Amino acid sequence: MAIRDWPVAERPRERLLEKGAAALSDAELLAIFLRVGIRGKSAVDLARDLLAQFNGELAELAAASAAKLAKLPGIGPAKATQLCAALELARRALINPLKERDALTSPQAVRDWLRLSLGGLQHEVFVALWLDAQNRLISTEELFRGTLTQTSVYPREVVKRALANNAGAVILAHNHPSGLTDPSSADIAITSALKQALALIEVKVLDHFVVASGATPLSFAERGLI
Repeated sequence: MAIRDWPVAERPRERLLEKGAAALSDAELLAIFLRVGIRGKSAVDLARDLLAQFNGELAELAAASAAKLAKLPGIGPAKATQLCAALELARRALINPLKERDALTSPQAVRDWLRLSLGGLQHEVFVALWLDAQNRLISTEELFRGTLTQTSVYPREVVKRALANNAGAVILAHNHPSGLTDPSSADIAITSALKQALALIEVKVLDHFVVASGATPLSFAERGLI
């Protein structure tokens, strides 16, 4: 049955107008974006199928490339590019306030941005949020890819990027595609090495987050590991 044949009170668009976006499920919100379904499936059915392709995780959907999305049934290049653009706007909406105020006063914004940016990735990345002397965001950078080990993360390169950004502090983050946020011994060792190296140029490591899909990013500072 097409959505237009549903009772008015059950249609996602009408429910959003009446009750607000927060009242809708992920599939219903995505269905509003998709607008129409395909033969034999409503937009909501199509949205559910799309989420299922990514284990029901919005973070994994957000991490998908436009090329991958375009190949999925009912999506195509136009909707794929629109969806990627909408997700990028969401990332920017989360990160931009950190340019105006102390990142430490907005820890939830940092966590939300990290989950949206890193949570669904199937490969491990190591990123830095470079901050000025007032802890306002200067830039975000992906520094390394691959499993974190003493040989894959080079403190010298991190120090070079800190100097290039004229940073006064940094928040580090990396993701665990396994879905677990518990830090490994290598994670702890790398954090210690980077903290020591950056201290030589008076750049403070404020925190290190471990990000995984479907989980709250783990904070080294809150665990007493910084």
